[in-house]
Amino acid sequence: VQLQASGGGLVQPGGSLKLSCDGAGFSLDRYVVAWFRQAPGKAREGVSCHSSSDGSTYVSDSVKGRFTISRDNVKSTVYLQMNSLKPEDTAVYYCNAVHTFYGDLNYWGQGTLVTVSS
Repeated sequence: VQLQASGGGLVQPGGSLKLSCDGAGFSLDRYVVAWFRQAPGKAREGVSCHSSSDGSTYVSDSVKGRFTISRDNVKSTVYLQMNSLKPEDTAVYYCNAVHTFYGDLNYWGQGTLVTVSS
């Protein structure tokens, strides 16, 4: 059981990236999946999450209107579409999956680096 985060890279300010969080070896359709990020010297912060039970989503104020979370249950993948990127979005982005009923089933991906710089 493993989460795999991918899609990071170097992008200019104003650009876009799409991150993927794959449930390698298991289905994400009963999990709340969230994206966190950690910038150098800063605490990890929640960015966005998607609930499988009712499809509800949360987006932090710092990225509202620019980032969109979505899910493809067939592919067992959750995406984070990031538009209008700013230098302050530079961070390692992590995905996290917590089972809707069994909270002990809690998994983290390895992180993918997003660098926004000209």
